[in-house]
Amino acid sequence: MFQGNYIKTSKYNIITFIPQNLFEQFQRIANFYFLVLMILQFIPQISSISWYSTAIPLVIVLAFSAVKDGYDDMQRHISDRNVNGRKSFVVRNGHLNEEDWSKVRVGDVIRMMSNQFVAADLLLLSTSEPHGICYIETMELDGETNLKTRGAIPDTAEMGDDLDAISKFDGEVICEAPNNKLDKFRGKLIWQGRELPITNDNILLRGCILKNTRWCYGLVVFAGKDTKLMMNSGKTKFKRTSLDRFLNILIMGIVLFLIAMCLICTVLCGVWEWTTGRWFTIYLPWDDIVPNRQQHGSQQIAVISFLMFFSYVILLNTVVPISLYVR
Repeated sequence: MFQGNYIKTSKYNIITFIPQNLFEQFQRIANFYFLVLMILQFIPQISSISWYSTAIPLVIVLAFSAVKDGYDDMQRHISDRNVNGRKSFVVRNGHLNEEDWSKVRVGDVIRMMSNQFVAADLLLLSTSEPHGICYIETMELDGETNLKTRGAIPDTAEMGDDLDAISKFDGEVICEAPNNKLDKFRGKLIWQGRELPITNDNILLRGCILKNTRWCYGLVVFAGKDTKLMMNSGKTKFKRTSLDRFLNILIMGIVLFLIAMCLICTVLCGVWEWTTGRWFTIYLPWDDIVPNRQQHGSQQIAVISFLMFFSYVILLNTVVPISLYVR
């Protein structure tokens, strides 16, 4: 089953934007940390701080990043629409029909003019130049601005600009599976009872620009996601920059420092609770969890220390900067 020539580089749509973007943002350790912190603040036995004191700044940070990501993806949608809407002349029933790139299919024969982008990966059939050669610019593929030459198979080059002969072309291409190797192509053309070898010098890749050649005809071999350009682009995914990775490591270090502080405070709290604190009125609703707090029991001290550890995590949460990723 061959791919159509429609391409999509955007990540989101209206339905997936919110859940997918949130999933990506919570892969950042600081965002996930504050989400866990907000959940802990819903537990009255360990928190004296309202949950919205964390929720409001977290929502602002997430919304700021989401707006930026949404704008970037909107630009990708616009670019996709423009690329899919580019026009190409396709040979159909002996005539040239102007069609959108997205409607081009494997097996179609396309006529291109000078300075046009190549719509798909094509087997060059014939050109306006002697010996069936043409010139292409591959800057969009490999960044090189110098022109490269490609040549049609001599047997097909004889068709020239004969639209009737080209419309009756019934060759069969047998080639390697789609791959991302820009400088290699192996295959053969079976036509008129002969097997003609195909090399990379006979192929025009999607994204190239036809130069210094009035016209040429090409047979679509790979289209859409199967083209070498798209195989190299890959699926658009959430990318972590080196700065993101560094910030994640930095946040992990800060969180470990915070945990160490909370453990020290918890131990000191347990000692204080054992000696003095049990005679003081607690400000958290512990009556159901720690009954008979005034008794000298190791079980009561252990439960209190466990609760206080999370209380210290909440109280010292400002050690981790919530806006670190906003830029």
